[in-house]
Amino acid sequence: MAGARRPGRNFLFVPGPTNVPERILRAMHVPMEDHRSPDFPKLTLPLYEGMKKSSRPRTGQVFIFPSSGTGAWEATLTNTRSPGDKMLASRFGQFSHLWIDLARRHGLEVIVQEEEWGTGASPERIEEALRADKNHDIKGVMVVHNETATGVTSDIAAVRRAIDAAGHPALLYVDGVSSIASIDFRMDEWGVDLAITGSQKGLMLPAGLGIACVSEKAMAQTKDATCRRAYFDFADHMRTNPGGYFPYTPALPLLYGLRESLAVLSEEGLENVFARHRYLANGTRAAVKAWGLELCAKDPKWYSDTVSAIMVPEGFNGADVIDRAYRRYNLALGAGLSQMAGKLFRIGHLGDLNELMLLGAIAGAEMSMRDVGIEVEPGSGLAAAQEYFRGAQGAGEARLAAE
Repeated sequence: MAGARRPGRNFLFVPGPTNVPERILRAMHVPMEDHRSPDFPKLTLPLYEGMKKSSRPRTGQVFIFPSSGTGAWEATLTNTRSPGDKMLASRFGQFSHLWIDLARRHGLEVIVQEEEWGTGASPERIEEALRADKNHDIKGVMVVHNETATGVTSDIAAVRRAIDAAGHPALLYVDGVSSIASIDFRMDEWGVDLAITGSQKGLMLPAGLGIACVSEKAMAQTKDATCRRAYFDFADHMRTNPGGYFPYTPALPLLYGLRESLAVLSEEGLENVFARHRYLANGTRAAVKAWGLELCAKDPKWYSDTVSAIMVPEGFNGADVIDRAYRRYNLALGAGLSQMAGKLFRIGHLGDLNELMLLGAIAGAEMSMRDVGIEVEPGSGLAAAQEYFRGAQGAGEARLAAE
């Protein structure tokens, strides 16, 4: 009945925003305060070091903007590039496409390497393009680490090896929005010059913070960059951040939430966080196999540990599964985007999540598929995930063994 109350909690299993833990919600429940007070730096200064631990740069700068991850996309490009600069980018999903579009709107010339959706960046093609760039006109390589539209994770370390093998000075720009704090990310070890993330994925916060980690090499290029910028100007932050302040009013509750989020991640331990995401992703993949369905990712080397994009059989529309799941079972699943619209639905399995929460999403997806006529065996995916979780050592079992 229209307007009737829906009991229980909405099951949020899109690949972002993710569930916000109760302790983080409580941490954000704060009265407003003077963001220029002498005490304010006690909150803000530790956040920069905390973010360095999550993305693992030893040097360089961290910038925190009141924005989405898209704002951090814009900040990294406009502060290090000039109109007419050439960039090399791999396009293999909706978010790599949008980042390319943003770069072009700022007057950058983007050389696009088209990859099949369901695969990721090709280090071999990147190396080939850079070797051919004898005059070093290409100033940067743009790669989305984890493409949520297709459930694909690219090998960033291999991309760095390709750049180095070509002997090319291009900066490496990496979108880590749906990977940082969920999937292993090693900024220094992989030679990432600019890493981007947002608050609403692995950091388990509402959307509203765009975060950029910038290497010393990239910071050195800001002095010559002439792309127009104001709100996202690094220089304004460099004048105010060292003292613990911002050049404009910050998103105060989100900063308190970020402090708590970093504490949560530290308590679990980043390696355990990464292992938990791999474990949960494997359970989801076991369910997909039991259903007799395929992932959008073409090969296991591309599998994402934060989102599974599940292809629906020919003749069915993934949007129908999503609509049924939401209206009947109060379950939010991710939609197919752009080229994948109607061809798949997505289960996000990242952030504050455990086995039983994920089993609820798998059960809901299974019922929704059956409701729209997709012939999956009742209980097959759920049972496969259960058996995987029972047989594999998960985060909780590992913790008990340690105790």
